[in-house]
Amino acid sequence: MSSLASRAFYQFARVVLVGGCYLLFRMKVANAGVVPSSGAYVVTPTHRSILDTFIAASVTRKRVRFMGKQELWANPAVSWLLTTLGGFPVDRGAGSGAVKAALSVIDGGEPVVVFPEGTRRHGGIIDDLQEGAAYLAVKRGVPLLPVGIAGTEEILAPGRAIPRLKKVAVVIGSPIHPRTRGKTVDRAEVTRLTAELERELQKLYDDANRLI
Repeated sequence: MSSLASRAFYQFARVVLVGGCYLLFRMKVANAGVVPSSGAYVVTPTHRSILDTFIAASVTRKRVRFMGKQELWANPAVSWLLTTLGGFPVDRGAGSGAVKAALSVIDGGEPVVVFPEGTRRHGGIIDDLQEGAAYLAVKRGVPLLPVGIAGTEEILAPGRAIPRLKKVAVVIGSPIHPRTRGKTVDRAEVTRLTAELERELQKLYDDANRLI
């Protein structure tokens, strides 16, 4: 299928999935005007549910990219679908595989979603962030786009098969730009950027919770 057809399919799927979130969960998205209009960036949402991957697509009409385990790409039909929807395979057995794959996406000019909490968390505290998102930002000199997502933990908690129809709120923060970039990554800047992201995500998550 042609690239044009693939992009059209993505936009169709985005309308269905994101539109469904607006309809079913009465989703609100605040501060959409701060999203960069061009170029690559790292979308860094809070993470309370598997729904957050789909909701992250609401921040921009551009195709957003996200990681998936390589095994999911074994079936050609599933592989095409996941790739068209923005997924890219990562070999979890290769330590640097995820980083190389994400850098390739950034080099292609597309936004990539990285959950800085690493895995789904519970409760209202944002802390102990992983440094991968900041590393990508510093390595390529692209901004982080912090996103607070509230309400999804109540909709589809771990172990729950049937979602609850609860409200969802998304609050987008201003892009956070790294102060340095280059082939040799400044680890101190990665640590500083991660700490700044943690503070901003806590604020955005609290703001999002006040909207629901």
